Amino acid sequence: MIVLTLFNVKNIGRAIYPLKYKDYIGIYSQTNELKPNLVAAIINVESNFDKDAVSNKNAIGLMQILPETAKWIADTNNINEFEAHMLYEPGTNIKLGTWYIRNLIDQFESLDLALAAYNGGSGNVNKWLKDKRYSEDGKKLDSIPFKETEEYVEKVKIQSKIYKFLYDF
Repeated sequence: MIVLTLFNVKNIGRAIYPLKYKDYIGIYSQTNELKPNLVAAIINVESNFDKDAVSNKNAIGLMQILPETAKWIADTNNINEFEAHMLYEPGTNIKLGTWYIRNLIDQFESLDLALAAYNGGSGNVNKWLKDKRYSEDGKKLDSIPFKETEEYVEKVKIQSKIYKFLYDF
């Protein structure tokens, strides 16, 4: 009975929290030393797995990457002939997005700060860390002044746990 209930809970949860592009998520999570449940959560929060999503700020695709950021990532990784339309390709988008998340984690040495930077910009996170109103120690944020960014970090962290439970990542 308990096993059946757990099975039903997972099936219902999987309907609410879909998982598409599992192969790409697996490959590029491993390549960039990220947990696949984290990548799935970021994609779900960013685009709800809509490969054709475009934000009002012109962020494109599954991981909602700005074309200028994608160009920088491509140049940094010697990806020749990159063009913004390639962000609509799930494999390319996840490849660039996971590299960028890894880069932010390495830069800030904190998942929370990396997620805040992914959403609110690394320049803003650096400013907030220097501001005593938001960071007492200059190493972690006590509060995030952008409500959207604060909610984003929490959503990704919660959904990451949900994806881990539902898909056994």
